[in-house]
Amino acid sequence: MLEQIRLENFKSFKDQELELRPLTLLSGLNGMGKSSVLQSLLLLRQSFQQRILREDGGAASGLLLNGELVQLGTGYDILFSSAEKDEIRITLQFDSLGKTAWRFEYDRQTDVLKHVDSKQTLNIYESSLFTTDFQYLQAERLGPRTSYDMADFTVRSLRQIGSQGQFTAHFLNEYRDTDVESALVHPEGLSNSLLDQVAGWMGEISPGTVINVEKFGEMDLMRLMFGFARADTVGDVRYYRPTNVGFGISYTLPVLVALLSAKPGALILLENPEAHLHPRGQSQIGDLIARAAGAGIQVILETHSDHILNGIRIAVREGRVAPEQVALHFFQRPEEDSESLGVEVLTPELNGEGRLDFWPENFFDEWSKSLDKLLYDGARP
Repeated sequence: MLEQIRLENFKSFKDQELELRPLTLLSGLNGMGKSSVLQSLLLLRQSFQQRILREDGGAASGLLLNGELVQLGTGYDILFSSAEKDEIRITLQFDSLGKTAWRFEYDRQTDVLKHVDSKQTLNIYESSLFTTDFQYLQAERLGPRTSYDMADFTVRSLRQIGSQGQFTAHFLNEYRDTDVESALVHPEGLSNSLLDQVAGWMGEISPGTVINVEKFGEMDLMRLMFGFARADTVGDVRYYRPTNVGFGISYTLPVLVALLSAKPGALILLENPEAHLHPRGQSQIGDLIARAAGAGIQVILETHSDHILNGIRIAVREGRVAPEQVALHFFQRPEEDSESLGVEVLTPELNGEGRLDFWPENFFDEWSKSLDKLLYDGARP
C-alpha cells in the first residue's frame, strides 16, 4: 500500500509531500493540483505498461505523457513553471516495499523527459500501482449507450474496466459470479456475487434497481439493461435501455464495479464519483468507499462533494473505517508569491466521532456560508 508521495517540479508543485492512507480524499478549488497527484501515479503506470519506464533506467527510459490513461501534452507542460532545475522527481513510499524515487531530466530542445536516475527496490513493479490489482476512473466517464464494447485482453488478462468505464458491462458479465469482500456486502443483494451486489448498492441510488447484462448477439458487443422492482412486485421485471434511465446510473455503475470487484491490497483511483448523483446517492458512495478502505482496499479520490465527505465521516463514526485510515487533503495557493512557491496542502484530521480538528476556509463550507447569508444577512419574511 502507498504511504507517501513526493512531487518535485511537477506541474503546480515545487516540492510537496502527501501522506497516503487506505482512504485519501483530495479536495480544493479548481486548478489547485488535485488531479495532478493522480496524474503522477498514472504517468508511472502508463509509462511502465508501454515499456517506456524501464526498470534499468536505460537510454530509452522516460515518461509517456500521452497514452490511454492520461494525456498531458509536452514536457514543458508538466514542468513546474518556476523550476530551478530542468528535472522532475517522483518519490513513492510503500508500506512493505520501501521507498522508490524516479528522476526525469527535461531536455528543452527535444521536449523529452528522460529517466536519468532511480532508487528503487527490485520488486517495486509488483505493487498494485503496476499490476492488475488496480482501477482508475476519470471524471469524464462513458454515459448511457444502447451497446458497449468488449475487450477480451483488457478485461480477462488485465482485469480493467477502462478509464472511462467503457468496458464495465463486459467486466461485469465476465466476473458476475465472483463473491465480493464480506465488508462490502449490501444486505439487499440477492447474493454475495458481484452482479447481485452491484444491484444491491445501486438500489441506494435508485431503489429497486435490477441489472441485466449479456452479450449482444455475434457482434462482440455487450447489452446492458436496467429494471425497477418494488418490494411487492410479482412476476417479470420490465427492463429499459440505459439511454432511457438517465446519466446517474450509467455514471455510477463503473464506480460500484471497481469498488466491489476489488480485493485487499488493490489500488483504486477515482475522480468525482459523485457525478450526476443526487445527495443521498453521493453519501452512500462515500460510505462504500470507506467500507472498501476498511477492508484493506486503497482508494485515492478527488471530489467536490460534501455528501461524499459526510458519508465517509459517518462511516468513521459508526466504525466501518478507523479515523487513522482516512487522510483529508485540501489544496490551495499561498496568498503571496504563489507562482514561485506552488500549491500548499492543508490536512485536517478526523477523530472517532467523524469530526475534524480544524476546518480550512473553502473546505466544503459553502453550505454553511450560504445558510448564514439566508439567516442573518438582511433576511426578510
